[in-house]
Amino acid sequence: MAFVTINGERKEYPIGTSYQEIAREYQDQYEDEILLVSINGKLRELHKSVEFDCTIEFLTGREQPGIQTYHRSAIFLTMKAFYDVVGAEKIEKVTVDFSLGKGYYIEPHGDFVLTEDLLLRVRDRMREYVRQEIPIMKRHVSTDEAIELFHKHRMYDKERLFRYRRVSHVNIYSIGGFEDYYYGYMVQNTGYIKYFDLALYDEGFVLMLPQKEDPKEVPVFDAEKKKKLFSVLKESVRWGERLNVSHVGALNEEISKGDINQLIMIQEALQEKKIAEIAERIASERTKKVVMIAGPSSSGKTTFSHRLSIQLKAQGMIPHPIAVDDYFVNRVDSPKNPDGTYNYESLESLDIEQFNKDMTALLAGETVEMPRYQFKTGEREYRGDYLKLGPEDILVIEGIHCLNDKLSYSLPKESKFRVYVSALTQLNIDEHNRIPTTDCRLIRRMVRDARTRGASAQDTFRMWPSVRRGEEQYIFPFQESADMMFNSATVYELAVLKQYAEPLLFGIPRDSAEYVEAKRVLKFLDYFLGVNSEDIPHNSIVREFIGGSCFKV
Repeated sequence: MAFVTINGERKEYPIGTSYQEIAREYQDQYEDEILLVSINGKLRELHKSVEFDCTIEFLTGREQPGIQTYHRSAIFLTMKAFYDVVGAEKIEKVTVDFSLGKGYYIEPHGDFVLTEDLLLRVRDRMREYVRQEIPIMKRHVSTDEAIELFHKHRMYDKERLFRYRRVSHVNIYSIGGFEDYYYGYMVQNTGYIKYFDLALYDEGFVLMLPQKEDPKEVPVFDAEKKKKLFSVLKESVRWGERLNVSHVGALNEEISKGDINQLIMIQEALQEKKIAEIAERIASERTKKVVMIAGPSSSGKTTFSHRLSIQLKAQGMIPHPIAVDDYFVNRVDSPKNPDGTYNYESLESLDIEQFNKDMTALLAGETVEMPRYQFKTGEREYRGDYLKLGPEDILVIEGIHCLNDKLSYSLPKESKFRVYVSALTQLNIDEHNRIPTTDCRLIRRMVRDARTRGASAQDTFRMWPSVRRGEEQYIFPFQESADMMFNSATVYELAVLKQYAEPLLFGIPRDSAEYVEAKRVLKFLDYFLGVNSEDIPHNSIVREFIGGSCFKV
């Protein structure tokens, strides 16, 4: 027998009792279905059983690990149904390309035509499997066996991925004999995956899934609200295909062959070409006197603004980069979240009146003393940095709120050119395991904040939920209003950031609330071979985070 403490209640269970059995006892205390269990702070799937005295916590889709497990399981169910309906012999591959809105854009390839009728049959098959409550089985195999298995299944990206894995064994999941590999946990059976929908779109389809705010509500896919973003995301996928580096295994292969320097140069050249196109567009519209650059945290807005400024100079213009962050109110005057922490994401964290006063004065030809915000002290300073615009001058302003006209309410709309910047990674772990763009930005921010602001990785993790809420509220609703979008992600950067991030992540205490997420990111980084940073150009966006930039970032 073992004593198990649940929600403050201590109960005795026979050794070998599954956590799924215990979860059924407590399910009526939860609004949403229990998906995972935390045993003494360690995440486990519900099929695990009681082995010793412990304290457990049940997780639903309202917690991040829970909703990640639900999404992962839903993708697996989609693959099972698609292969069964179409026939494995007709399928070349089915790739989960990227997240789009509240869903995932999936692109199938093979000897078949994707139609509305075919997609309806796949959806109906998924619902049938949900009713059948088919167990999602897990088995451990050697890495060599996994390589052979996925070669047989023609999942060559997974085969290549495992060639560079250091571990001797991997977990293989199966639904009714359909086997696949997934990075992370699964629900116990297909009956848990009740909420989803499929929508035909472009050359593939979108798998719509609930979010942790409401794990029972499937959002409606609105294609019109995602046109520009989808175009940039699809372009990023094609970049990866042109570079022949769409997945981590292919990147590791380039690193192991010693070809990473060429890959770095090609990637940087592609980005420079895109920045030049944006500059050319701005220069062609002579009424534009203000470039407003927005994007979520750690998207590389600052470096982008400097590189764009150089391209604008090449077009005969005189740009002046300005960071909206320099207009933060003093930290003591910042608005606060309900938990008492400072809310740096809200519009009210900025001195909007002073910003508009200064920008209006600059456009009128007046001389303005520009501020500089010191993040370590939390105060705005003035050090005699004066600016005056000439007839060919243009303001290049970057900040998370720049697409929101409330920030620049006093500036004429016809004078603004809007650019949206985000790190939309074109790299995935393999065909069915995507790399969230939020993970890329989280790692960027962790490395940068440790270097420039003296913040620990634990501090970054603690702030990240507030950052993400701010993005959903203040940034993403305005992204489609951009005149042009720019993808700041580089295909090689996670192999570089790995060396900087891992020591910071290992510094997070095991007994802290942030440890589970830190462990997940550490496991994720373990897929990558490391890359030395010395060959990265000094004007690269990556330098904004690891240091060594030729710009003041």
